[in-house]
Amino acid sequence: MHIRYYKEYSHHLQRDMEFKVYGHAGLPFIVFPCQDGKFFDFENQGMIDLVADKIEAGKLQLFCVGCVDEETWSAKNGDHHGRIMWHEQWVKYICAEFLPRLHQIHAETDPVSYEGKVMLTGASMGGYHSVNFYLRFPELFGGCLSLSGLFHAGYFFGQYSDINIYYNSPNDFMRNMPADHPLVEQYRKGRIIICCGQGAWEDDAKADARGLKHEFERLDVPAWVDLWGEDVNHDWPWWRIQFPYFMAHILG
Repeated sequence: MHIRYYKEYSHHLQRDMEFKVYGHAGLPFIVFPCQDGKFFDFENQGMIDLVADKIEAGKLQLFCVGCVDEETWSAKNGDHHGRIMWHEQWVKYICAEFLPRLHQIHAETDPVSYEGKVMLTGASMGGYHSVNFYLRFPELFGGCLSLSGLFHAGYFFGQYSDINIYYNSPNDFMRNMPADHPLVEQYRKGRIIICCGQGAWEDDAKADARGLKHEFERLDVPAWVDLWGEDVNHDWPWWRIQFPYFMAHILG
């Protein structure tokens, strides 16, 4: 398997950011870590091995990135405005720095361009990030595969709210999305997959998934929202089952 490690300076974050690339060709996915996680967690948890055949066949390329969750979503005792603004700096890093770099790296070994088609994925907080990025920037991405994500910013910011909180809270802004909004037509062209279990630690994720399902149906957006059984918990053993299952549907 073609594997590369990078450590590159981010002007938006004014620090070095690390990421790892698995594969030489195929559909690129940005992989977001779980809350406070690291870029190498997906590999350490055995997720790469589960789709190794597709990576080695040149059907799939995974770009596992780092995050700043410890300073934003997890820093509940910090300045709320400062926290969400620092998250927005990370959003700019992903869209304006990391995504163009992804396309450069991809082009080095695969002549097929995936401009506007890069997929997003992750579990737990990574699942949130994948949905949030796609719903905010569908012109940049091709869709998302979210496992056990939470989609309401209030879980992390309590009663505090401002315009930046709102636009990072999919359950809120989708509820107010009019059917004629220009983003809706872009959503209809993308691929949205949201999955969570109905077992331990999944109550909030389950409620949020159902909330988004309702809004997608209202807007006639063909999203696949899949709730698994009551024995399916919010943890790696189930994500190891879900991830290759949905990848098989996406890649064929």
